Amino acid sequence: MTLQRLIPMQPVENVAASIAFYEKLGFVVEDDREAWGWAMLRCGECRLMLDRSIVPHADIPRIAVLYLYPDDIAAFHRRARDNGLIVPDLDTTFYGMIEFRIEDPDGNRLWIGQTPAQDGTRVRAIAVEFGAGLET
Repeated sequence: MTLQRLIPMQPVENVAASIAFYEKLGFVVEDDREAWGWAMLRCGECRLMLDRSIVPHADIPRIAVLYLYPDDIAAFHRRARDNGLIVPDLDTTFYGMIEFRIEDPDGNRLWIGQTPAQDGTRVRAIAVEFGAGLET
C-alpha cells in the first residue's frame, strides 16, 4: 500500500481573500465550496486546500511551512511582484537554495525556492537579473 498524493490544508479566516492571494502566485481555483468555507487550488500538478474550519486560536503560533518548488524561481518571483504582492528579494540560503519567503493573509508561511544548476549557470543568470544577495 502506498500513498497516492499529499495535499496540505491551510487554515484561513477568509477563503475569498486567500484565494485572491494565491491566484497572484499562479494558483487557480479547482473547487470552491463557499458554504463549507473550503476551496481546492491548483498550480501545475500541485494542490492546496484552504479551510475556515481549522483556523486555530489566535494565540497559537503557526509552526508549519509550505515549501513551493517552481521550475523558474526568477519568473515566479517576478509574477508575485507584478501581481502586487510585497515580496523580499531573492536570496541564496546557506543550504544552497535560491528562495524568498512570504506569508499568506492568515500568516501561513510560504518558502519558495529552487535548487541552482550544478554548473552555476542558473545562479549567475538570476544574479544578473536580480542583483545583490546571490552568490555566483
